[in-house]
Amino acid sequence: MSGVRPGTRHYSVVCSSCGTRYEDDGLLLDCSRRHEPAFLRTDYNRTGIPVGENTGLFRHAPLLPVVRTFPDVPGPVVRPAERLGRRLGLDRLWVAFNGYWPEHDAHLPTCTFKDLEAYTVLGRLPADPPVLVIPSAGNTAAAFAWAATRHRVPCLLVVPAPALERMRFPGPLDPRVRIVVLEGTATYSDAIACADLLSALPGHHAEGGARNIGRRDGLGTVMLTAVQALGRLPETYVQAVGSGTGAIGAHEAAHRLRTDGEPLPRLLMCQNAPFTPLYEAWRCTQAAPADREHEPLARELTNRRPPFAVRGGVRDVLTESGGDVLRADNLAALDAMALFEEAEGIDIEPGAGVALAALAEAARSGHVRRDELVLLNITGGGRARQAHDLTLIPAEPWLRVPWPGREEGPRAVAELVARQSTGFAAVTEGAR
Repeated sequence: MSGVRPGTRHYSVVCSSCGTRYEDDGLLLDCSRRHEPAFLRTDYNRTGIPVGENTGLFRHAPLLPVVRTFPDVPGPVVRPAERLGRRLGLDRLWVAFNGYWPEHDAHLPTCTFKDLEAYTVLGRLPADPPVLVIPSAGNTAAAFAWAATRHRVPCLLVVPAPALERMRFPGPLDPRVRIVVLEGTATYSDAIACADLLSALPGHHAEGGARNIGRRDGLGTVMLTAVQALGRLPETYVQAVGSGTGAIGAHEAAHRLRTDGEPLPRLLMCQNAPFTPLYEAWRCTQAAPADREHEPLARELTNRRPPFAVRGGVRDVLTESGGDVLRADNLAALDAMALFEEAEGIDIEPGAGVALAALAEAARSGHVRRDELVLLNITGGGRARQAHDLTLIPAEPWLRVPWPGREEGPRAVAELVARQSTGFAAVTEGAR
C-alpha cells in the first residue's frame, strides 16, 4: 500500500451533528467533540456521476473515500425486472443485482453487496494499517476475508459458527486473515460484543461497521449505478436491513446526485420477522425478546444494536426520505426466493428474499403504487450458480472458541485471542 500525504485526499470528513470538519487518516470513525452520537459523513470535492477510466466498483472512485483502487473489482448490475414486476403488479420495477450472474455481467466474488464495502474500506486505509477487527454473521466476513487475502491486509474476523457456510473461496486465505469462530449458541450480536473488546488489543482497530464512511459510501455505489442506468433517482428504494448501513449509504449517495428540486428516494427497509428491532423502534412497539435472534431465515439481518437514533442514522434517513420499515416472515421470504428464480432465472439470498416478500406485500396493499419507479436491491444472489460453475475451498478458521454464554463470552474470547496473538504476530512478520 502506498503512503498518503496530508491534504491529498479528494474529500473531507464532516460530523453530522456539530459540523466539525476533519482531514481523513483512513481510520477515523467518530467526531472528537462531546455531543450526541453522530455519524461522520464524506464531503467530496465534486458532485454528480463520476466518469473515469476504471470499470466496475472503482469507476465511482471520485465519490468513494479511497486513496487507492484495486483492479478487476466488479460493481453492482442494475437492470429492469419486467417479468418479476408483472408478477408483483409493478410496471417500473428495476433490480440492483449484487452477486454472481455471468449472463448479466455480475461477478461479485463472494456473491453479496458486502464486496462493495470491503474493497472501499481497504482502499481508504493508510499505509501499513493496523489489524482490522470485523464482526460478521457471514457475508461481511467472507467479503473482507477474500478482499484482504487478495491485497494482503491484516484482518481479524469474528463470526458465529453458522457463518462458515458462507466462507468458501477460489483459493486459501492469506495468513494475515484470521477467522475466530464462536461455537455453540453464539449469534451475530455476540460476535459484535467480542469485536468491541478485541479492537482494543495492541495493534488492532475496529473496522467500525456503519460508522465507517468507507462502508456506507461503498454500499452507496448501488445508487450511483442505478442513476446511471435510470437517468434519474428512483422514487422508491427497497432493501433488507440488519443495521441499515446499506440503506443509509444509498440515501447519502442520493443526496450527492439529486438535481435541484428532485425528491429523494423513499426508503423502504425490510426486516425478517420475528426478530425486527428496527421495525419495532420505528413504530415504537414492544421489542421482540433477544432469544428470537436465532429464528430468522436471514441471519445476516439479526443486529441487536442497529444505529437507529444516532444522528445521521436510520431514524433520520427514514424521516428525511418519507420512508418506512416493513417486515416479512421466513415462509414469505422462501416463497419470494422461489419467485425470483422462476421469474428471473437466478437464485437469491434469504435477505434479498425478505426484501422481495416485503415489496410484494407493499404492492398488494397499495403502499407502493403500480406506476412507481422502484429500485429493489437484491443484496445477494447467485451463490448456488457460483458453486456449480467454480471450484471453491472452505475457509480454515484460525481459532475455534466454545461459546461460554453472553455474560462471560466476550471477555473469555478476548483473553484467548490475546494469548494466541503472539504466535500470529510471528507468522505475519514472516509473511511480509
